[in-house]
This record gives sequence, C-alpha cells and structure tokens, in this order.
Amino acid sequence: MAEPVASQALLALRDQIDGLDKQLLELLNQRARVAEQVGEIKRAEGTPFFRPDRVAQVIDKIRAANPGPLKAEHVAAIWREIMSACLALESPQRVAVLGPVGTFCEQAAIEYFGGAADLVYCANFDEVFHATASGSAQFGVVGVENMTEGVVTRSLDLFLHTPCHVVGEVSLLIRHNLMRKEPSMNGIEAVLAHPQALAQCQNWLNKHLPDVERRAVSSNAEGSRFAAENPALAALGSERASTLFGLHITAHAIQDEAYNRTRFAVICLPQTMATPPATGRDCTSLVVSVPNRPGAMHDLLVPLKTHGVSMTRLESRPARTGQWDYHFYIDLDGHPSQPHVAAALVELRELCAFFKILGAYPVKA
Repeated sequence: MAEPVASQALLALRDQIDGLDKQLLELLNQRARVAEQVGEIKRAEGTPFFRPDRVAQVIDKIRAANPGPLKAEHVAAIWREIMSACLALESPQRVAVLGPVGTFCEQAAIEYFGGAADLVYCANFDEVFHATASGSAQFGVVGVENMTEGVVTRSLDLFLHTPCHVVGEVSLLIRHNLMRKEPSMNGIEAVLAHPQALAQCQNWLNKHLPDVERRAVSSNAEGSRFAAENPALAALGSERASTLFGLHITAHAIQDEAYNRTRFAVICLPQTMATPPATGRDCTSLVVSVPNRPGAMHDLLVPLKTHGVSMTRLESRPARTGQWDYHFYIDLDGHPSQPHVAAALVELRELCAFFKILGAYPVKA
C-alpha cells in the first residue's frame, strides 16, 4: 500500500523538527564535552563521579523552569538520561542487579542511574551484595520490601554482615503480566516466576489457572527466558521483559493489588559514596538486637519517643544463635545529622547488644 502523500504544511513542520533535532544534538554534545572536563577535574581531585543529590538538584530546577507543553515527569525522565549519558563519559558506573535482562531490579537500577549505566547481571541477591562489596561493581540494587508480600528476607539477612551501606532507594510500581510464546492461555503446563511474584498473583492464578503448576525460579526474567524456549510454559513479568524475550502478553496486570509497589535499596561501599547529606525527607535504616529480658523491646522504643523520632518500619529476623534471639530492622524518619535523630541513636546504641546503621538516604515523595 502506497504511503499517503504529505501536505506542504506537514513537510514544512517536519523540516522544522529536523532542524531543531540538529540543534538539540549540537547542544547535547556541547554539554557532553563540558561533562568530560568535569570528569577530569573530579579525577584529579578524587571526588565522587556520581552524585545523586546533584542529579536531583538539576532535575528539580529543570522541572521548575519547564513552561510546557512537555509534562514535568517527562522532562525529568529526559534529563535523567542526558545526565546518565554524560556521566558515562566521565566515568561509567558499574551497577550490580538481579539478572538476567528484564527484571524489575534492572528496571529500578535504570530509573535511578539512567540507561547509560553499565549493568552487571547477577544470579541472586547474594551475588549482588558480593559484587558490590568486592568492588567489581560500584553500586548494587536489591529488593527489600513489597507492599503486599512484605520484606525480602534474604536481603535483610545479607545486610547484617555486608560492609556496604544504603545510599538511596527506588519505589517501583510493579505490574505482573502473564506471558508466553503463544497468544492464548490454552495448553499452559506451568507458570514460572520469582516466589514473590507468584505470591502477588495467587488470587488471579487460583481463579484462571487453578490446575497449572506454579514453579519458583530465581527471577521473573529467568522465568521469561524459559518460557521463550518452551511453548508449554508461561511467565510473569513486565512489558519490557515480554519485548526482550519475544513473548505475547496473554493477560495484563494480573497482580492481586492494583497499587503494588516494591522498594529497592541502592547500596555501595562507604569509600565509593559517603552517606548522602540530609534533604529534609530522609530515612535512617538500622539493625539492632537487644538482650533477651522482660521489657527489652519497650526500652528500645523509649529513646525514639523521648526525642520525637518516628519509626516507620519494624521487622524481626531470627538471629540464628540457637537461643531464640532476634535482630530487629528499623527505619526511622530523619537523618543522623539532625540533633534529635542523633540523640536517639546514641541512646539506642547503649541499649543494644548489637547495633548497626545500614544507611541514611533520601526517600521518594
């Protein structure tokens, strides 16, 4: 079928867009050359290349200056990619994520670092922590909590002994799609996904595929890879994963909770990046244990009440000592540089048999 002939008015507008694109390209390369000079100075001074606080400041200024018609969130996404591409010229950032390609962990890393980051794909969160702690990756991204299924217990256990600390977080809206090589749901023998994803979709699966096996794998992307190789298998995952693995989406957004979010933590060694400065909207994460005696948990909460510090999360995990002891993972509203938070932490430390600050970092609004 022949392509419709464009009007003169449309051709003129296309020429105008082509000219603007050339100007944009020239300006972007000018910015990139300045970024390379910034990288040379940072290298000479030994200062960090990646500054998430600086990225946030630039994007906030751009959003505030945006007159439209582009939406503020679209402008922010464009500028994050521009800054990511320029940073890759200064010093490519190696970021360890749960692989293979197409995981939500990968998506969270791209949202935080931009698409120009050099992603290191790991088989599990143990490998993400190891890659980051060993220095083979400068940063790591790990899942820590889902709104419907709660905490990612393995991540909490790994935080206990790692030298890494948390410097940022990403809250990602999770939509699980049923995907397979065939365009229908007929003949599915097994649905493959990460255990958390299977749990987040269990009501839909009980209703629509009650007799189909549910098979846990290391990641949703791994399930997608298997489904791409076997038409009898289906996977749960993102639209991006369906494109990457050439799968049909046979059912969209089948998660049981429509507003299903997962928190991901961005980790690194302290020498890679120090604790980010206070922003006025921060979280301090720590893990503690208290002596096994009556009233110990009550005593743990007293410093927080005394100094007016809000606790936003409390999780317990077995300490594996054989004595029924527990570690408590706590999120506090605030930053250690704030006097009331600092005072509460000092008193908390004195009460605890074990005390470790996991990190202090900005939280998303």
